[in-house]
Amino acid sequence: MMGKWEAKLKQIEERASCYERKPLSSVYRPRLSKPEDPSSVWKLFHRQNQAFNFVKSCKENVHVFALECKVGDGQRIYLVTTYAQLWFYYKSRKHLLHCYEVIPENAVCKLYFDLEFNKHANPEADGKKMVVLLIEHVCKALQELYSVSCSAEDVFNLDSSTDEKFSRHLIFQLHDVAFKDNIHVGNFVRKILQPALHLISSEYDNRIPNPVGHEFSHFPETPLKQEISFNQTSPDKDIAKSWTLNSEIPERLESAEQSSPDLSFLVVKSNTGEEHLFVDLGVYTRNRNFRLYKSSKIGKCVALEVAEDNKFFPKQSKNISEENQYFLSSLVSNIRFSDSLRILTCDTSQNKRKRTEHVNSTSSSETIEGFQCSPYPEIDRFVLSLVTKNDTKGGIRRWNYFFPEELLVYDICRYRWCQNIGRAHKSNNIMIVVDLKNEVWYQKCHDPVCKAENFKSDCFPLPAEVSLLFLFKEEEFTADETWNSEAKNPGASSDTDWDNSTDDVYFLQATEDAELAEAAENSLLSYTSAVNEIPDELIIEVLQE
Repeated sequence: MMGKWEAKLKQIEERASCYERKPLSSVYRPRLSKPEDPSSVWKLFHRQNQAFNFVKSCKENVHVFALECKVGDGQRIYLVTTYAQLWFYYKSRKHLLHCYEVIPENAVCKLYFDLEFNKHANPEADGKKMVVLLIEHVCKALQELYSVSCSAEDVFNLDSSTDEKFSRHLIFQLHDVAFKDNIHVGNFVRKILQPALHLISSEYDNRIPNPVGHEFSHFPETPLKQEISFNQTSPDKDIAKSWTLNSEIPERLESAEQSSPDLSFLVVKSNTGEEHLFVDLGVYTRNRNFRLYKSSKIGKCVALEVAEDNKFFPKQSKNISEENQYFLSSLVSNIRFSDSLRILTCDTSQNKRKRTEHVNSTSSSETIEGFQCSPYPEIDRFVLSLVTKNDTKGGIRRWNYFFPEELLVYDICRYRWCQNIGRAHKSNNIMIVVDLKNEVWYQKCHDPVCKAENFKSDCFPLPAEVSLLFLFKEEEFTADETWNSEAKNPGASSDTDWDNSTDDVYFLQATEDAELAEAAENSLLSYTSAVNEIPDELIIEVLQE
């Protein structure tokens, strides 16, 4: 018996030694061929929030795209992948996707426009000329309000016009400039188009409510709140002046109001004869789906292509083709953090009031000066703890969220200690950068000398309680607790809660999510093999596997 056991043990040891010398190969996972290309990530979700949660927990720089999967029902499924991998399949299978970029909520983004009008209802409208005039007006507004210089050569002009409809997308490629998020983009667009809105009938005004605090004038009387570049230096004593009321802006506004431009060319008619704007103001909502370059709407054959009168040309690169460069330029949320990047804001008075109320209910108004809490208030509190030392109580002047890298960049006030020089700066402030993907934080600096050295402090790990994985688990636990509580007390909600319109919105959203999941699942499984061309749904399913 003992001999058999020893023989078996020897056999196992020999096999273990063999595996050490010749280890089993790992499971094959397909990936792009170039060494510099990212790892393969290609995952589909029925619900948008699931896709975004996966992105936040993924170490690769992945993004969310929406795919139309069935003609007529408007339902979409959500793809998470990298720009490189999407482009690899996108360029070789033009029939594969009817694809939209999902512009993430709260994420820094480019200035963009969706333009269209019915040609038969507007026979005298010259679409190309209208685009030229609009670009000139926007460039002038950017110069007057933010001192940002640009021209038609900085505007990527995409065309998907048909015999019935003139349709364009404009994506501004501003140099080292972006907007805080697409809500601020929408506020800016509405502000600069006030003269055109004023020309539209009162019936339209009632149907499309004007943002609170806006009057119909060339540019609003209330000055725009401007976030200056990350390399801007400003002493603490000038914070209020620099960030809540830039002294130069009111003068610019007065001169602008005295010469209100003629924007009548922006007023067009629908096929029913109703007046509306050439510019679609409905594309500036959270998690907006914006059609991709070279994509068509499902059931349609006209894709977004480079317009004939486009004057923007991307920089040439040895490693990236011109078509790929155009694709990357067309992505609204494709903005990377850099020290020289300026973040522009345009807020409404209503949002300012809400922000102040929210801040006052969660922390001292002296702590977070510029904006409401970030998408991660737990991380906000952690950053505040970093800049509160002894008698020095620092604060967060503002934050910006860079979705591609999952970075939260905090501009700090009243705390200037810099690791580079081992002491506090006399007049220049610092930044705390939180890298959510790698779960670390580090300090950068507004000081010109530190910037010239491209200084970045050592990376320090985030505490476990503010890691994304922990926050997701906590969120799921809270959701489960809420669900269980409501299940145990179905009659606990009051009449006031039942009458709350917000509940109706959430109920509608939940219903749509359920319908979306069912429709997407059915459409993916119910394809037919009788069609000569491989259906989009089959290819998507194969790629997912």
